[in-house]
Amino acid sequence: MSERLEATRNAYGEALVELGRTNKNVVVLDADLSPSTKTSKFAEEFPERFFDVGVAEANLISMAAGFASAGKTAFASTFSVFGTEKGLNQFKQSAAYPKLNVKLVVTHGGISVGEDGVSHFCIEDIAVMRSLPNVTVVVPADAVETRVATKAIAEYEGPVFMRLSRPKTPLIYEEGYRYAGTDLTFHLGKSVTLKEGEDVTIVATGLMVVEALVAASDLAKEGIDAGVINVHTIKPLDQEAILRAARKSGAIVTAEEHNILGGLGGAVAEVLVENTPVPMARVGIRNSFGESGPWKELFAKYGLTSSDILKKVKEVMKRRG
Repeated sequence: MSERLEATRNAYGEALVELGRTNKNVVVLDADLSPSTKTSKFAEEFPERFFDVGVAEANLISMAAGFASAGKTAFASTFSVFGTEKGLNQFKQSAAYPKLNVKLVVTHGGISVGEDGVSHFCIEDIAVMRSLPNVTVVVPADAVETRVATKAIAEYEGPVFMRLSRPKTPLIYEEGYRYAGTDLTFHLGKSVTLKEGEDVTIVATGLMVVEALVAASDLAKEGIDAGVINVHTIKPLDQEAILRAARKSGAIVTAEEHNILGGLGGAVAEVLVENTPVPMARVGIRNSFGESGPWKELFAKYGLTSSDILKKVKEVMKRRG
């Protein structure tokens, strides 16, 4: 991992500008939060293709669907809590049902929003969006992956929900989407195995991928060989990679900055129980609301650190026997 820090939302704003220069069909909409979602970067260069609808999230989605029905690739952005809770009906009826080319890219997902507090947290969004038919759900692990993911969802024909974060976090990938000196290709619906493991596999998404890598490193010092899979696309889930890891290591731990109900952990559990049942544990928010505070302190309080992953790994290995 790099010591350099960058927010995924910042990478999204830059990627939108690059898209705008090469694809004249791209339009961007925001709901009075463009300085925070970083769509303001697109607005500065392409004001004729940027639309601020104000504090009207339902209208944000409806307008995006209208543009998509006219042949545009419509990116709609706001905070996750507003996009998924205030614009849900419009996204379901006007984008998901007709399979329109609407990309709902939200920022400030999870509890890493920090001091903004519980009213701005959204820890149910992945569960909500992955329950909608026709919708692809993406959660990049860092800024580098966000750039390639933004371009990938622009090329994909259909509705997409992509969740981004507020804080600056470490870069996992090298520029150009490389890991450990290897060139990678981003594919929707395919995960990235960052480390193979014989004893257990940690399946993580979003900001928790960094924590998973740290946990794997600490476990190695204790003689435990833990694999790490970055699931950047939660729907469709890369079932092949999950099942391969389950058969190889015999134990799975999921890690997500989300309620443990219905998110990545739920998706992985569904696959395992129907195909290859193995001992499994979930690291995530234990079905509770959050509170205001520095995001790293909140991660510690709600059990979202590398130490929490390490503990779950040992628990699940003990259950496996």
